[in-house]
Amino acid sequence: MQTLLNPEQRLAVEQESPLLVIAGAGSGKTNTLAHRVALLLEKGAEPDRIMLLTFSRRAAEEMKRRVERIHPSRLSWAGTFHGVAARLLREYAGRIGLDPSFTIHDREDSGDLMNMMRHELGFSEKKKRFPLRQTCLSIYSSAVNTIAPLEEVLQKRFPWCAEWHEDLKALFLAYVEEKQKQNVLDYDDLLLYWSGMLKAPILAREMGERFTHVLVDEYQDTNLLQAAILLGMKPEGRGLTVVGDDAQSIYSFRGAEIRNILGFPEHFDPPAKIVKLERNYRSTGPILDAANGVIGLSRERYAKTLTSERHSDEKPFIVSVKDETEQASYVVEDILGKCESGMKLKSQAVLFRAAHHSAVLELELMRRNIPYVKFGGLKFLESAHVKDLLSILRWMENPRDRIAGFRVLQLNQGIGPKTASHILDNLDHVQDFMMGLSESKIPGQAEAGWKAFLALFDEAQWPAGFEKICSWYEDHLFRLFDDAKARSMDIEQLQKIASTYPSRQRFLTELTLDPPGATSDEAGSPHLEEDYLILSTIHSAKGQEWRSVHLLNAVDGCLPSDLATGSAQEIEEERRLLYVAMTRAKDHLAIIVPQRFHVSGQHRLGDRHVYAGRTRFIPSSLLTLFERQSWPPAEKEYSETPKGEALDLLSKMKSMWR
Repeated sequence: MQTLLNPEQRLAVEQESPLLVIAGAGSGKTNTLAHRVALLLEKGAEPDRIMLLTFSRRAAEEMKRRVERIHPSRLSWAGTFHGVAARLLREYAGRIGLDPSFTIHDREDSGDLMNMMRHELGFSEKKKRFPLRQTCLSIYSSAVNTIAPLEEVLQKRFPWCAEWHEDLKALFLAYVEEKQKQNVLDYDDLLLYWSGMLKAPILAREMGERFTHVLVDEYQDTNLLQAAILLGMKPEGRGLTVVGDDAQSIYSFRGAEIRNILGFPEHFDPPAKIVKLERNYRSTGPILDAANGVIGLSRERYAKTLTSERHSDEKPFIVSVKDETEQASYVVEDILGKCESGMKLKSQAVLFRAAHHSAVLELELMRRNIPYVKFGGLKFLESAHVKDLLSILRWMENPRDRIAGFRVLQLNQGIGPKTASHILDNLDHVQDFMMGLSESKIPGQAEAGWKAFLALFDEAQWPAGFEKICSWYEDHLFRLFDDAKARSMDIEQLQKIASTYPSRQRFLTELTLDPPGATSDEAGSPHLEEDYLILSTIHSAKGQEWRSVHLLNAVDGCLPSDLATGSAQEIEEERRLLYVAMTRAKDHLAIIVPQRFHVSGQHRLGDRHVYAGRTRFIPSSLLTLFERQSWPPAEKEYSETPKGEALDLLSKMKSMWR
């Protein structure tokens, strides 16, 4: 096992806990963490007493596969924070007053429920506009995940909503009471209930002893609630290992707190040990030199210098262009040039700070017939047709889930919001859900399809019952959507996914907590077997790598975003965003600086072009680490036509019309 690791990785595998592993970009942290787990198993640790926490199910599955290649054991508690929390809450439900049949609302469902309570309390009818549902949900989520008083959250992140402090408290109380009434949890509840369990000394001790080892990947992305959970399980740090990189902490908008990783060692006495992984296996030396230079200007960090054995004479480029149109032209020409040299489109990526920054480039790609996929847009579960199908399953799983029932009833032709509400109100007062549903009063135009709808609830087998639901829904698809044919492909895909799960409950839980990516709703998405270019926001690109990377709009106002310069902490996170973008590149990196760019309707000035300089994160002192270019290249110099010949030609042009 040790021959597969460099000395620093071997130290990280063998070091005692509590342990913090600072794993630089491309330094092999997944391999290191897998070997650490394998060594614990080799020393006698029981697989079902090891908890491995990640931020995506894909990462957890990859970690389990790597562990199994090294040691013949399968981890049973490897997953996302939210996924593991859901399992624990179902298991401990009876001891904490929770019904184990709870369903989980995604963000859209939570927003619908928040809006329902907003209307019921009369806040939507105030003379002065009350915060909209998504703002209310964001405030609620921020207060939960930062463990901060509502007043503090409002002052710090939502100052324009501060006047509604008391009304928001009343709204959030009503929201929580309604969730409990409907036996539903939202994303934030999963962590909140887990944290609440650990405040009970008996449960905290029991859970801490149950899991002898807790290992966390991407620790820099944890919020305060997640950090509190870990410290609640392992207050003395025994068996606790966290791996992360403070230089890649870029998710504060989701509640991630960089102080978690910067202050981790001091939570314990003696302080946790620190091991740094600085050998990069991804990028060339010149790319790393430039990235080290950028992040080296950070105010507070764990000092490290990434090194590489991949030598190259090519420095990363800083390319100056006139505007966004020229930027798009340069990117396309450079990408096509690399294709001519044998580099696939899939090996190349174009990154940007905000999703709308790629608009001009996308037009040029479509004009040139270059296929691409964009990440950072619509997600699978946000598609209306997928939401419809999952709502049917959620209502079957939990008849008290009013949001799911309200959506499902209106799938029947002839049933609108008013009738759906009446049916749900009546169901609240019956003991037998199916009997109450079958005896519901429905409009005449809905009677033709009502029996077929009720028949869906008679099929209890899994996944056969879901196949029946999909078949029923496809009959309605062409009535509900103009692009029904494209959406039907998603339904087929959903059926394939469902067939891999042992139960409806497991399918709903895991799909809600870790959904697949984009769907047919994403226009222009090519078939998977085709070669295509990757477009991605920097946030969505984290954890990925490509041979060639182009970074758009490296100017002040875009990077850093002019919306993220209100504090030193925000500016430092923008610097880390640039660092993350740069360290995605393996062989080629081009950072593009338009001399002017388009701004849409900011500060009541309307659409306009503004002029900006190169991003402040690449000051003049770092320019020696880059190769500088201007595009387009200087035009060819043509020899001047003799004056006499020009006069003769002009005369001929005039003589044609005499």
